[in-house]
Amino acid sequence: MRHPLVMGNWKLNGSKHVVNELIAALRNELSSVVGCDVAIAPPVTYLDLAKHHLGGSRIALGAQNVDTHLSGAYTGEVSAEMLKDIGAKYIIIGHSERRTYHKESDEFIAEKFAILKEAGLIPVLCIGESEAENEAGQTEAVCSRQIDAVLNSLGAKAFENTVIAYEPIWAIGTGKSATPAQAQEVHKFIRDHIAKHDAAIAEQVIIQYGGSVNAGNAAELFTQPDIDGALVGGASLKADAFAVIVKSAAEAKQA
Repeated sequence: MRHPLVMGNWKLNGSKHVVNELIAALRNELSSVVGCDVAIAPPVTYLDLAKHHLGGSRIALGAQNVDTHLSGAYTGEVSAEMLKDIGAKYIIIGHSERRTYHKESDEFIAEKFAILKEAGLIPVLCIGESEAENEAGQTEAVCSRQIDAVLNSLGAKAFENTVIAYEPIWAIGTGKSATPAQAQEVHKFIRDHIAKHDAAIAEQVIIQYGGSVNAGNAAELFTQPDIDGALVGGASLKADAFAVIVKSAAEAKQA
């Protein structure tokens, strides 16, 4: 049985004070929760401080990006080995904000995926369609293209011990969200698409939902058979809201 993962993506938010206070609150809120893995991805400047405050807790450290190079003259970049050295475990790649603002291609994201696997880190591969693509009925075509960039270069075995986050772009930070049935349909498509190459691997892959997950819709989303937790944006900056999402995931999968 797959173990759900709820991961908080803090994006470009936080301060030393926020790291201290939020992690302390999360440790308190989640101390008795079992049945769901939990991670947070603060901005890179706060990873070391966050790791210190997470010590001894069940909350894993994540990061929001990685470079394709391990070292060298690449000003401003952070390598997989650096993230591993600081104690990060789950690394977000392919987020729509980076695909859009930094023009990251499917092929470039596949390179990042490969670098993370080589370093023994867990990629959290974000995929998803825009509102226009959704309205044009291109959801499956977009998701399969983004997955195929990895499948075609690395093979299905690369998805072992990997997370995929389906994030419909039209639902990120907009307050809109796919219905549980809509999200389940896409998640099942993603799993079935990988299963064409390796059914066993497909059954193991954690597929999170990431389109405006909040305390109000989490419970119903997590009852869907192919939704294995969530990649959470804004709600991850509020300990009580994030805790409700984590608890919902744990309870749904234990039911």
